[in-house]
Amino acid sequence: MDSAGKKFGCSHYRRRCKIVAPCCGEIFDCRHCHNESKNSLEIDVQHRHDVPRHEVEKVVCSLCNTEQNVQQNCSNCGVCMGKYFCDVCKFFDDDVSKHQYHCYGCGICRIGGKENYYHCNTCGCCYGISLKDTHRCVEKAMHHNCPVCFEFLFDSTKDISVLLCGHTIHVKCLQDMSDHFQFSCPLCSRSAFDMTSVWKSLDLEVAATPMPQMYQNKMVWILCNDCGKKANVQFHIIAHKCPECKSYNTRQTRAQPTSRHSV
Repeated sequence: MDSAGKKFGCSHYRRRCKIVAPCCGEIFDCRHCHNESKNSLEIDVQHRHDVPRHEVEKVVCSLCNTEQNVQQNCSNCGVCMGKYFCDVCKFFDDDVSKHQYHCYGCGICRIGGKENYYHCNTCGCCYGISLKDTHRCVEKAMHHNCPVCFEFLFDSTKDISVLLCGHTIHVKCLQDMSDHFQFSCPLCSRSAFDMTSVWKSLDLEVAATPMPQMYQNKMVWILCNDCGKKANVQFHIIAHKCPECKSYNTRQTRAQPTSRHSV
């Protein structure tokens, strides 16, 4: 907002300039405004596209409407077009409370403060310092779509969670999964939460549910989604427990035709 009280920018960023999209030559408040407009259902599929952010060369000052090369201060009226400015990403933002910084490993600007994040070269993205040397590395972990909403994760503006298996997902999508009693990774089926209390409850439920005589000697092969071990265990209608890691996140692979004891 300038001295006269006029608001500049859009719903995504506060800034005093607009970008000239190099792909279509049109003027938009920011790359998100461009992408939302050019990927809407009203646009023919063949013409939908995202703006190549690093190729932006021209901006238009929101105060004097002067088109000019990308720079922090307007060449005509001198106004600062964004308190945070990245010449690599051609990015402007007046809201510096986000603590923006440019990650040269990712090649884009991120928020949260450079001192609070580090770039994992294996995963190809920035993680919180608390995850350094503790997370499971997955090559290019964020270079794919969210397995729930299918939005591309790498440059998403929404909060992202790193699962125990190393896969990534939007925090909101993970919460939606939990609300619908889905507790395993949509990609690899490994438990996405600490399930210790759930496994203890299942122990009690299995113990309180004896199988009928005809099933008491029935054995089945299972594969544990958490540790990857295969095992031959006694069949139960409720769940099958992995003897290796004690997880109930298992799947039955095949039944054993013979009983554990002769009859």
